[in-house]
This record gives sequence, C-alpha cells and structure tokens, in this order.
Amino acid sequence: MAGWFGMDPTRRGLLRGGAALGGAALVSAGGLAGLADLTGRALGNRRPERGGALRIGYLPITDATPLLVAHAQGLFAREGVAVERPVLFRSWASLAEAFSSGTVDMVHLLMPLAVQLRYQLGAAVRIVAWNHTNGSALTVAPTTRRIEQLAGTQVAIPHWWSMHNVVLQAMLRQAGLRPVVRRAPSRSAGTVELVVLSPADMLPALQVGTIGGYIVADPFNAAAEVKGVGRIQRFVGDVWRRHACCAVLLHEELLEKRPQQAQGLLNALTRAQLHARTHRPETARLLSQGRYLPQPVKAITKALTHREDHYRWQGALHHPGWQGQRIDFQPFPFPSYTERLIAAMRQTRVDGDTAFLDGLDPAAVHRDLVDDRFVRRALDRLGGPQTFDLPASLTRTEEVNPA
Repeated sequence: MAGWFGMDPTRRGLLRGGAALGGAALVSAGGLAGLADLTGRALGNRRPERGGALRIGYLPITDATPLLVAHAQGLFAREGVAVERPVLFRSWASLAEAFSSGTVDMVHLLMPLAVQLRYQLGAAVRIVAWNHTNGSALTVAPTTRRIEQLAGTQVAIPHWWSMHNVVLQAMLRQAGLRPVVRRAPSRSAGTVELVVLSPADMLPALQVGTIGGYIVADPFNAAAEVKGVGRIQRFVGDVWRRHACCAVLLHEELLEKRPQQAQGLLNALTRAQLHARTHRPETARLLSQGRYLPQPVKAITKALTHREDHYRWQGALHHPGWQGQRIDFQPFPFPSYTERLIAAMRQTRVDGDTAFLDGLDPAAVHRDLVDDRFVRRALDRLGGPQTFDLPASLTRTEEVNPA
C-alpha cells in the first residue's frame, strides 16, 4: 500500500501534474471547464436533486476538521440534514472544480481562491463561515535557520490564490528576497522561485531536496517534524494573527432555495468547531481512526494540540503575545479580514491574470461574497460569540506583521 504522504509513483506524477496545472488552470473559465470533465467522471457528474443527501469535499488536512467532525459525530443528521461521507480530494484545483461544477455542495476552500471563483470566474458561491483560524506554517530543511537561506531555491505553495502564497511573499520581501514565477532562482540575486505542489507531494519533495521549503496546512508540517525531515521556520498565524486560511462555501442556490437546510449545516459545523477546540486529542483520534485523514495519528495530534508558543526558542514564533493556538476554530467571518485580504492579494505575484482585482472595493466584496446570517444564528444557539472567545461586537482590527 502507498505511503501516507502520496500514492504510487504513477499516480503521484499525475497528481503533481494536476496540481501544477490547477494553479494555472483556475485563472480562466477555459481551464476550469477543462478540469470539469475529469472531476465529473470521477464522482459521477452528479448534481444533487433537491432534498437529496448533500456531498462535502475536503483536502486531507486539519483545516477540514470541523466538516469531518460534524459528519463523524452525526451532527448534520441531528440537524435533519442528510450528508454523505465527505469526499477526499488531493489538490485545491480539483476541489474547487468539483464545487464549482456542483459535484459537491459544501467545501472548505482557500479564502483567496473563493475571491477568484466569484470575481474572475463568476461562480455563484458564498462564504458562510470561517472553517478555522491559523493552522499553517513554513517548513524548511533541518539545516535552514533563516529565511534568507531560501535564496536560490524553490519553495512550494498549494495554490497561487492561497493565504500561503500571500503570507510567504510578505515574509520573503521582509527578508530582502524577491519571489519569482517561472524563472530559475538565483542565490546571488536573492530570488526564490514559487512552485505549486499538492500538499501530499510537498514532504517527499523536501525530503529529497527538490525544494528548499514549503508553506502549507497541517498536518504536513507536523509530519515533517515527526519524520525528522523538516523544521518549522515560521507559523502563518504568527504573521497574520488568527487569520482564516479556509472558509466554508455553499452555493447561492442552496442559500436562497433551502435556507433551513443551510442553517442546519451551519448549526452542525459550529458545534463541531466548539468540540474540536475543546477536545483536541480526542478529535485527532477521531480523524485518524475514522479514516478521514491518512496521516499518522502522532502528526495529527501534534497539529491539533501543540501551541505556537512551544516554538519560541527555535525562532518560529516572533509574536508570543498573540498567544495563538497552532490551529483554532472560530467560525465568524470578520469583515476587516476580507478587506485586508483584498489589499494583500493585489501585492501578491501569481502565475496568471490578476486584473479582476483592480476594480474591487474591499468593503463591497465582503458584503457580496460573505453571508453571515446563518453563522450568527448558530453562534447564538451556542451561547453567543463569547463561547468561542470572540468579541461581542463581532468586529476586530487585523494584526499583520511579517517581521
């Protein structure tokens, strides 16, 4: 049987090609349609009938925890919503395509990718909650001690439109390095080439020295630590405090035509987040024993239970006063974050067209892209925002510092 971090070599090669294709393909309607045929055949080209069981799509990362816990504990069924066992995808491109084509109904998706889907590709999708906060890190070879040492190397990201790419480039610029795309990196020029890999391919690429590092969600960072092939250089949550890497997306049609079902989904998801943040070791065992995540339980547990301040001595934590969990679960989608994200995306290099960002008003994007009605009601059912250590006003000021 293949190792937990990949498939057999032939399949892995296909996935690597798909990940590289996906990074570029999802910048045009043509590319999206090209992937649609593959995804449709793989999952039966199924758009659920009204009232039928819904399908959830996810990547095998701890970002997906609330969706998986809600299914494993029967929380969706408790809310009267029929949901099939979640479907695992290997890349963000394939997950985004399955969602856009209606093959799956509910996903956790990269926040910047959600912006691209709606405003470049015209997908009728809405963010209804945050799926988690923090949860990612920049992992490098054990001999690398400073970000400046990444000059002349390739660093892998999971998708061009990801918080990983946004934050990585901010860290590189802070260190005096320049990110480049489709150009050989140069140590003397201080350049770092960005490449897209599926998360499953990152650890083996680092292990054999193909890349100098990768920035991705756990447990792929924790797995590199457990296997002794990588170390945490910096937590993404230590650059952008309590940022949302992934948001929960639903189709507008479901929100408009089946609001009770949408509310049931959000009630279950919010309760699952509360369970995950207060029962971390148990959640790790559930994800492993339930065969939702293929990584070793030791890596999953490390990702869910180790606080960031544990890493202060090795330089991975620059802002210990932020007191962040390695991953946390707070469902409310703050407007200030969406607005700051749009500005950050405009400063981020990608392999594709960025013109769709030019005319966007950040405040208007949040009002149009995010529908927080359902998560507000779900929070009230569980005792209000304070249950998740959120401010009663449900407003905040973004704290971003790559230094």
